[in-house]
Amino acid sequence: MNRIRIFIRSHRALAAVIAVMVLAAVMAGAALFQPWRIFTSSNVNEALPVVEGPANTSSGGGTAAASPGNTATQPTNPQPTSPLPTNPIPSPAILKSGAFESQEHETTGSAQLLALPDGSHVLRLENLASSDGPDVKVWLSSLEAGGDWFKYRSGAYVDLGSIKATHGNHNYAIPAGTDVSGLASVVLWCDRFSVAFGSAPLA
Repeated sequence: MNRIRIFIRSHRALAAVIAVMVLAAVMAGAALFQPWRIFTSSNVNEALPVVEGPANTSSGGGTAAASPGNTATQPTNPQPTSPLPTNPIPSPAILKSGAFESQEHETTGSAQLLALPDGSHVLRLENLASSDGPDVKVWLSSLEAGGDWFKYRSGAYVDLGSIKATHGNHNYAIPAGTDVSGLASVVLWCDRFSVAFGSAPLA
């Protein structure tokens, strides 16, 4: 300890440089690993996606208004009009689904690959519960869920963007033109450290 004090007193400029370098390394490590995320979580709950059909604008046989000069009297007891016909909104079709399994972090919930009535596709995560982390993405992968996560880099995948929250029910639009028939799994992928937090098969 005395030697360190003597060194600092005799090499103040060098000691100051070393102190700045150590502080910079600590700050860089904190920014990279973000260790506080171990204690943080978030929740997003989105409704099941729907595509509404065209609105029904038919008048349904309403009574015409009288024009100037028209002396015709309206019936005193008009017949009741029937209710407007309604067009039910079709529900999304589940093409593939599977339950999450933990990999680097404990992860539960389910994933559903949905086809909407307009021909688009959406990935829905339901009852998700996972861990927070830096740069976590939602991937659709051509490889099977589980096992060694290093394989996901070598397979084909579709990056749907950053995960919306660690918990809840989320919808992720799948880019138009994506061949969903070749998708085998959903992966919660930490892009910064190349690890899978969890994955779900699409069967």
